[in-house]
Amino acid sequence: MQVFLIRHPRPLLESGVCYGQLDVEGEDPRPLARRLRSFLPADTAVVASPLRRALGLAKALDRQARVDARLMEIDFGAWEGQRWSDIDRRLLDQWATDVLHFAPPGGESAALLQARVVDCVNSLCAEPAKRLALVTHAGAIRAALGYWLQLPIGQWSRLPLAFGSISLLEIDAPAGLQRAAGRQGEALREATPPAQLRYLNH
Repeated sequence: MQVFLIRHPRPLLESGVCYGQLDVEGEDPRPLARRLRSFLPADTAVVASPLRRALGLAKALDRQARVDARLMEIDFGAWEGQRWSDIDRRLLDQWATDVLHFAPPGGESAALLQARVVDCVNSLCAEPAKRLALVTHAGAIRAALGYWLQLPIGQWSRLPLAFGSISLLEIDAPAGLQRAAGRQGEALREATPPAQLRYLNH
């Protein structure tokens, strides 16, 4: 299975604001869509996060693009819409000491993000399509890459991903894929199928 991981256009939001699942518009997706089409074979199925900055690009690529809420960005809970400089420093320090399992007030952890993204990709890989384009967010893309490439959180959480970039992950998806599950939502490593990163951040 070829999985093309596409990050949404730059959001129309001032810098320094926390915007995980905050539903903000993105820049005009049409120029990006014209460029990205050259990477996508004609039979590629497009699936998108329902957030407008991702869905707009997905629809520009394919009017029949499907939506899957499991591809949304991490939920920052009470932090959504706040300036990073206004968030309690003690909470940010707690996050820094446990990046995988810390969850902001009312939000979710990176482990839970990874579990739902992996569950989404596994279920899509079980379908007949051989190629998928997932129009989603930096956190979701990093979580998928971290899982299939078996990277520690300290590496996958820092992978560079430009707005409008495309990355290709090839997953060997045998019959009977196990869905991600585990204590506190952490994906099971023993269920990880082999994968290869063909290119990152094109």
